[in-house]
Amino acid sequence: MTNYLIRFAYPDGRALWVGSAEEVNHCVRTTNGTVGSSSYAGPAITTAYKDGIWRSVPPDDPCRGPGDRRGQDELMVPGRPGRLTVCRDATYVRPPYRKRHGRDVARALAKTLNSLDTMPNQNTCQGLGGVNERDIRLIFDYPEGPAAAVTISMNCVPAINNGLLQADLDDRVRVRVRDQILPLAPS
Repeated sequence: MTNYLIRFAYPDGRALWVGSAEEVNHCVRTTNGTVGSSSYAGPAITTAYKDGIWRSVPPDDPCRGPGDRRGQDELMVPGRPGRLTVCRDATYVRPPYRKRHGRDVARALAKTLNSLDTMPNQNTCQGLGGVNERDIRLIFDYPEGPAAAVTISMNCVPAINNGLLQADLDDRVRVRVRDQILPLAPS
């Protein structure tokens, strides 16, 4: 693990200190001592340290990226996404399932997800007996800035989670995902 203490200097002479790290398990909290975030910025911090300039480091696999766009504390999918990548892990199917959708599908699904009643994320779910479906990770990309990610766990209640908010999976979302987002997907 490589620990970092970063000083942000402002034109008026003020400064802000932020602590974070690069760690093999991506299990690092970034904090300024008052506010913390679970967003993993390790590779970007290391690149900035080595190169002397801040730039985003895209993940090797877009389905494994953090997907933590500003505004996800208020909406499942903030803003106007430009593209959607649907991901399923490779536990049972090789290679992993990846399917891309354009702007219209991305925005329609974002609108549906944003219409759900949400609650602050408690990082918990109650397993459903008899249901054996794999999780789906939805990556909403934007023309600028980081992606937003939403995970749907068909085996849990609440099933929908963006890292900051959770919501129950209703039939409207289940049908849209099954019939429009995942057609021809390996099960």
